[in-house]
Amino acid sequence: MSAVNSAGRPAAGGINKTPMIIALILSIVLVLAVLFGARLLLGPAGQQQIAMSSLPASDADPAECAALIDDLPENAFGHTRAEIMDPVPPGAAAWSTSDLERVTLRCGVDMPFQFTPLSNTVKVDGTTWLPVSDMTPGSSLETWYSVDRFPIIAITADDISTNNADNPVAPFSSAVDKLEQRDATPFDAPLIGLASAGATCTSLFDALPHQLEVGGDEGTTYDRIDDTRMKTAGYANDAIAWDAPGLEPIVIRCGVEPSENYAAGAMLQQIDDIPWFEDTVLASGTTASTWYALGRETDIAVSLPQAASSSLITISGYIEDAVPAE
Repeated sequence: MSAVNSAGRPAAGGINKTPMIIALILSIVLVLAVLFGARLLLGPAGQQQIAMSSLPASDADPAECAALIDDLPENAFGHTRAEIMDPVPPGAAAWSTSDLERVTLRCGVDMPFQFTPLSNTVKVDGTTWLPVSDMTPGSSLETWYSVDRFPIIAITADDISTNNADNPVAPFSSAVDKLEQRDATPFDAPLIGLASAGATCTSLFDALPHQLEVGGDEGTTYDRIDDTRMKTAGYANDAIAWDAPGLEPIVIRCGVEPSENYAAGAMLQQIDDIPWFEDTVLASGTTASTWYALGRETDIAVSLPQAASSSLITISGYIEDAVPAE
């Protein structure tokens, strides 16, 4: 023990331990504060806490969704069940380990307009799903909608969050399988409702390629949809289409009536010798709009998702070569 003089100060050569004790106490307090703050941020047992916005979910309140949420696993793709910040959307659940890794599930959502008889669906463990890809360049985000279970389930994740798994739905199959099996009603296929003028474009359809390359060398390949699928979707012989997994199809109908929304002075997009009128229709789950090729001997409509807009240049070339001008 160090010597202390009559004034209470360390004697010559002694060490004052008071600052060291104070520093130690402050360090302990700081560590406790950090741990307490982390607990508030992450929730119990290091649980991630995330925010989820509200989406149209007209069937999210029924008891079926509540039972599903309770039945979901505590772990998915290596992530633990996350705590959702208030206000918690009805029928929502999430799994996460960081701000960049999360898988979300919503119960009772509305079916997106992208679900049509032309949609490419995937069956996983007895449930049929519609994958919808995010159109943001470089994004691997996908949302999978159950099309034969009610209430409708939507599961969203990207490749990082699923460690490049084939799909984001497998960990939840057993819970989803308990829902009522009910086929959702698809929306009309693109351009199916347009009035026909009775003309045909045999030479154009014969010339169009079986594949459309969109976005260059590292882009997306759209494959021609076979005639059986086209007829099943309700098309006659005046339409052809191409599709790609998770993406909306590109559809052409030849010999349609002019757009009701076109009027003199409307803004047009000129590609080579063809002026195009864009009749925009955007709705939940779809980015497609309808383009009308003007100035040809018959009107031609093209349903084109925004991500494939560059293909309009390719299509214009075929129309110009195969369909005479007025």
